[in-house]
Amino acid sequence: MNFNTNSDNELVNCTENFLFLANNCNAEHALKMINGKWKISLIKIIGNECPKRFGVLKRELDNLAQGTLSTILKELENDGLILRMAYAEIPPRVEYKLTEKGIAFLPIIQSMEDWWLAFPENN
Repeated sequence: MNFNTNSDNELVNCTENFLFLANNCNAEHALKMINGKWKISLIKIIGNECPKRFGVLKRELDNLAQGTLSTILKELENDGLILRMAYAEIPPRVEYKLTEKGIAFLPIIQSMEDWWLAFPENN
């Protein structure tokens, strides 16, 4: 006698449901935009003082390579969280500021930090 309550069909349906939920979860899409070691830090730094010049960002994140900083800034710009403003000056000047979407994300970052601090075992 077989006492297995999960048939092979149920396993497939469960997997399909999981994939459907993972692909249709709005929170997952939002987390993909800020996924990475430095993105939240950059959003906070730019949000604290807008606009921020590239050199200032580089100094504030001294452990971050210049190429990595450029890549992350481009990703944040492509996601609509920051705006890059280039000025035709000598020497060239580039500034970054948060977009409306980026500004709206600041309270979410604060909520995530509050959530983390609410559980002392995390610290």
